[in-house]
Amino acid sequence: MEFVDKIKTLMSFPPLASEHGKKMDDFIIYIHLLMAVLFVGWFAYFLYAIFRFRKSNNPKASYTGAQTNISTYAEVAVAVAEVILLVGLAIPLWASVVDADKFPKEEVNPIVIKVTGQQFAWNTRYPGKDGAFGKQDIKFVAPDNKFGVDKNDPNTKDDFDSPLNLMAVPVGRAVIIHLSSLDVIHCFKVVPLRITQDAIPGLMIPMHFKATKEGKYMVTCAQLCGNGHATMRGNINVLSEADYKKWEADLASKAGGTATSFE
Repeated sequence: MEFVDKIKTLMSFPPLASEHGKKMDDFIIYIHLLMAVLFVGWFAYFLYAIFRFRKSNNPKASYTGAQTNISTYAEVAVAVAEVILLVGLAIPLWASVVDADKFPKEEVNPIVIKVTGQQFAWNTRYPGKDGAFGKQDIKFVAPDNKFGVDKNDPNTKDDFDSPLNLMAVPVGRAVIIHLSSLDVIHCFKVVPLRITQDAIPGLMIPMHFKATKEGKYMVTCAQLCGNGHATMRGNINVLSEADYKKWEADLASKAGGTATSFE
């Protein structure tokens, strides 16, 4: 809607670079419009109450107060209306907007990546040509093995890591990130892609998105995680399909793998 887009411009929304992001932005606008309606309504009532019950109209205080149950009925009606707005509209609409559980199916050939946070950096690992990650176990975790991979597992042979704090994905392709943490709770956040997800030690939490615009976007930690929290930044490069294949082939060859594509 043109009206909604104008409001986004007026509110200086950050650049958008993901498929689902527009629905989230629209949802935020609708919430603010509802808030504006509620504000105008309640403020109008506030002004009415000030005028209606001003001192000149009520020179002597009433020690008995209202003798009807109208106020009680009004309070109940307002509470019911708010419950309807929350349960009947807000929650279902939010669920339809985020599509959190609608992960890309194998038929669309999504890019699958593992990202592990640590104080204060992001580690990223890609599967090789077979598209399968090697087995992981906490007993294998070491300074040179942040993902705790079993190096004797055949599926590990063609897996490779990207440089610290750097990852890449192809534009227009579904991406699934499996997120975890080595130490404390972190939060993987990329504003232009409209993705935010806590990284919790001991858990592998999936999230998904599809980038729609090429560019370099900052990855930040949105969870206070220690003295170096502000320095926990990385970059995610959204590349054309051709540039992405060159990028992955270069990293795979440096890691000793033979992968030229995940397809």
